[in-house]
Amino acid sequence: MPKMRAENLQPGMKLAKPIIGKNGMTLLGEGTELTERWIDNLKDMNVDGIYVEGPSEQAVPLDEALAGLEGRFATVGDKPHMAAIKNLVRRHIEGLYR
Repeated sequence: MPKMRAENLQPGMKLAKPIIGKNGMTLLGEGTELTERWIDNLKDMNVDGIYVEGPSEQAVPLDEALAGLEGRFATVGDKPHMAAIKNLVRRHIEGLYR
């Protein structure tokens, strides 16, 4: 489920999660099909981080993301607890691309 900014929404998209206002009230429920009017209202309220149904598109290719992970952990690779953290992060990254 991709997370989007209000200005990138298109009519017909469906919400994967409810949109909660700053006061804690639900503005739109999960499964709501967005219309031009709802999108304009969300833009006017400066709502961001809207989850819509559908597969997520990653901005970075998987091999590049994993290479970045290796680079970040290069100086601490000999520490067992850091290796465990790196493996957890690797599994998370790989899961984002399934």
